[in-house]
Amino acid sequence: MPCSDRDGKDGPGRGASPARSVYARAMELAFSGEVWFWRGPAPWYFVSVPEAACRELEAASDVVSYGWGMVPVTAHLGPTSWKTSLWPKDGGYIVPLKAAVRKAEDVEEGDTVEVRLTVDL
Repeated sequence: MPCSDRDGKDGPGRGASPARSVYARAMELAFSGEVWFWRGPAPWYFVSVPEAACRELEAASDVVSYGWGMVPVTAHLGPTSWKTSLWPKDGGYIVPLKAAVRKAEDVEEGDTVEVRLTVDL
């Protein structure tokens, strides 16, 4: 529920500027991407975050990153949600897809998936 409407007469923030009375608590991002497999010493599946969303994440990373550029998020793939961290890679970010998520959503390498991310600010 907003603190005030356009004329500033409704809500508990009556007459207050929304910028001063409402604070963002989370950043929501949604995108589609192809699942890819990294065959390194610790193989893992990922989805790359598109460039536009990476710019938004970069702006928030100073506030939320716990080190090495990692950004903690709640990720959503279909009805499956899990806590993870975005990994920085080549100037962007990648979303790790653990086995339980891939199994629950029947996702394989090369599939295009819809991902939603929630970053708590």
